[in-house]
Amino acid sequence: MASKGKQATQQRQVSASCMEYLHMEMVRHVVQSSSGLSDEAMYVKLENLGFEVGRRLAELYTTERRKFKDNLEIIKFICKEFWTEVYRKQIDNLRTNHRGVFVLHDNKFNWLQHLSATQGSKEVQNYIVFPCGMIRGALAGLGLACIVNADCSNFSTCIFTIKIKYCPPLALVLHTGEQGSHGSGVNAGN
Repeated sequence: MASKGKQATQQRQVSASCMEYLHMEMVRHVVQSSSGLSDEAMYVKLENLGFEVGRRLAELYTTERRKFKDNLEIIKFICKEFWTEVYRKQIDNLRTNHRGVFVLHDNKFNWLQHLSATQGSKEVQNYIVFPCGMIRGALAGLGLACIVNADCSNFSTCIFTIKIKYCPPLALVLHTGEQGSHGSGVNAGN
């Protein structure tokens, strides 16, 4: 029985290292294939790839889970379960202002471990855009529109800031005829 547990741990380690390598190679490929594009366009490509991966992973990890009751519960899911599945550890610290801003601290972000301290901030930026997209995609898949930024100025420590975009409940939009940030433009008077 102990050998099965050891084997499962070894498979996870192999999977984690494969995922890190895939991430490195994907970023390298996008950077090389985007040589004619601006840095901003390249970041958009990487972020969109991350968004799709995050959205699909969130769907996969929540198929047999009850609905979340609020935004904080969704963010806690990202910090504990989602992060553990993707990075093999939980977020080290979560802070919030209880007004839609959440700050996630990862003191040893695995996907930056292969970079040396001599590499510039642009290089680090290339590697952090994809995880920001993954977080945004996972949250979008769970019903939260948001903006995700990262600060990795202290090497290998990564601070992700999530700002939830307010979307009025559909009942409020229908009642007042306001157009929410979802752009549906539903008007009860028509």
